[in-house]
Amino acid sequence: MPDAPAPPEPTAEQAAATMASKPYVVLLVIVGVIGVVVSLAAWCFLELVYQITQEVYTHLPHALGYDNGAPLWWPIPVLAIAGVLVALAITRLPGNGGHIPAQGLGGGGGPAQPVDLPGVLLAGLASISLGAVVGPEAPLIALGSGVALLTIRAARRDMAPQVLLIIAAAGSFAAISFIFASPLIAAVLMIEVIGIGGPRLPVVIVPGLLGAGIGTLVSIGMGSFTGLSSSNFALDPVTLPHFAHPTLAQFGWTIALAIAIAVVARIVMLGGARTVPVAARRPLVVLPIIGVIIAGLAIAFHGITDKSINEVLFSGESALSGLVNGAGAWSVGALLALIAFKGIGYSLSIGSFRGGPTFPAVFLGAAAGIATSHLPGFALTPAVAVGMGAGTVAVLRLPLSAVVLATLLTSHAGTGDEPLIIVGVVVAYIVTLVLSAPARATAPEAEPAAPAEAPDVGAPAPAAPA
Repeated sequence: MPDAPAPPEPTAEQAAATMASKPYVVLLVIVGVIGVVVSLAAWCFLELVYQITQEVYTHLPHALGYDNGAPLWWPIPVLAIAGVLVALAITRLPGNGGHIPAQGLGGGGGPAQPVDLPGVLLAGLASISLGAVVGPEAPLIALGSGVALLTIRAARRDMAPQVLLIIAAAGSFAAISFIFASPLIAAVLMIEVIGIGGPRLPVVIVPGLLGAGIGTLVSIGMGSFTGLSSSNFALDPVTLPHFAHPTLAQFGWTIALAIAIAVVARIVMLGGARTVPVAARRPLVVLPIIGVIIAGLAIAFHGITDKSINEVLFSGESALSGLVNGAGAWSVGALLALIAFKGIGYSLSIGSFRGGPTFPAVFLGAAAGIATSHLPGFALTPAVAVGMGAGTVAVLRLPLSAVVLATLLTSHAGTGDEPLIIVGVVVAYIVTLVLSAPARATAPEAEPAAPAEAPDVGAPAPAAPA
């Protein structure tokens, strides 16, 4: 049978009328309440990730008599156990453990359902807190949508499916804002992930912006109320020397760096894609083996460079500031070893464990930027900024998010690096698309999920409570 015709795109006047209606205002109130609930859940998840990491890698070794810190072999059993836990979440619980990071950040499939949350949370906690090279953003997006839908169902509200999609998206906005110092990054990231444009965009984005703002406010409030710092898991701007304006030579180095990062990122993502079917066949066997390999990479990196194994393990958002602030203590050889060893661990992790791909890409991009800052005429600030932006877009393929993320992360150094960031992101994005074209021609990728439609909250159907 032929596909049903797509609903007509609303005009700007119709979208404005929808947003001015009473049901839409009520929807915003509902989103505000749900934003608080989701933000509390996201804070608990991220704080639990941090506390598990501290217990496993700091407190437990000390309790066992290792007063000078965990022994060098410690990550081997820890990551093997993480592999078992993630495999059990994948095979025994609904939801397949959540998002597969090798698919990027917008892997499609619609919002996470409440029934999927136990498996998503278990897989995410085991992966992120025990040392796999993945970040928390994908589990947070699933947590936000799942908790939002669960809250609506608990309130026994009968809502149209399109409205539920918007509420789920707003919940994801609120959750993802916790890991960024600015809700602007979370908002732009989610706009590109959802992929809505035209007159529908304001109808959908206003609840999302409200959710992101509430998420940031709750993050600040919880930090003040509990005394626990969100800096343990939030990605804050890095400290870099002030940069006034770019030179012609720096534009040349920017293009070269962006091309190199796009090529390496493509290799990493291809490795992750090849790992997915291998891990999916026998996860209870393959995931612990991959965990041991990642631990071995970290140990080998330490043996070669005498740097901490934690530089290779984990996603990197908490280590980014230390890497940039201590750039002078890293030789080019050590930085290249970091990119190689963490890059391999990253590739294996995104094809097997569960989490998000964003923060390792940012960290590795920063490492590449520090390495290229040794080139003549390429200062540290623009090199790191370009590296982070190019690394982000090469993995996520979200150019606007990459520009905003790199700009805000280097905002303390001024605005002189912004033209270089834009050029670097554009070049890396184009190169990534070119490198991906042959793979799409021989093995077509799955069609992305259709973007959510804006709710007709002004219609007589029960889109929102009266």
